[in-house]
Amino acid sequence: MTLTQVAAAVITWLIMVYILYRHITFVKIRHCYGMWLRRDYWTDYNIVEALAWLTKAIIIIPGLIFKVEIWWLYVFSLATSTMLVWASEKKLLPTLVGFNTMWIWLSLMVLAQNLVP
Repeated sequence: MTLTQVAAAVITWLIMVYILYRHITFVKIRHCYGMWLRRDYWTDYNIVEALAWLTKAIIIIPGLIFKVEIWWLYVFSLATSTMLVWASEKKLLPTLVGFNTMWIWLSLMVLAQNLVP
């Protein structure tokens, strides 16, 4: 990405997030993020969910922005997505189950490309 592209994306992101957070109210957003600092938030399910999102971010961001695929990270994606679907019985949302089922498939496809001759 060029410096102009990075600047355009970051400035647009800042404006959009500011408008969105202002609409929701900064107090509610601060309370939402503050939940990460509370011990009672970190249940087994929320730990799995955080690991799954972190793993996906580590895979997606380098791929989309820098065109770099770190294929072996899909092992972690496979594990966390599987755990998240299993743990979804507590927060059974179709988007959560469907999205992570898709990530299980995606992880296996990438791993097969790199491991199966």
